[in-house]
Amino acid sequence: MARRTVNLPDSVEALAREAAEPGESFSATVSRLIEEGVRVTRGRRAPSYVGAGEGPEDLGINAEKYLRELAEEYEH
Repeated sequence: MARRTVNLPDSVEALAREAAEPGESFSATVSRLIEEGVRVTRGRRAPSYVGAGEGPEDLGINAEKYLRELAEEYEH
């Protein structure tokens, strides 16, 4: 396990101490909070395949609607 010295503002330290689980060390709390924060942050990013290609932004949601409209155009 790597040991790191991290300087935290007093307000951040206070938040970490408030978020500590019963019996959890400060280091374990900070590690857990960093992991949770990274997961939340990464979860907000779109997957790498999103936006690859051309077409309406909502194509994945409304594909059937667009295909129906396209088929109707060819019928006329």
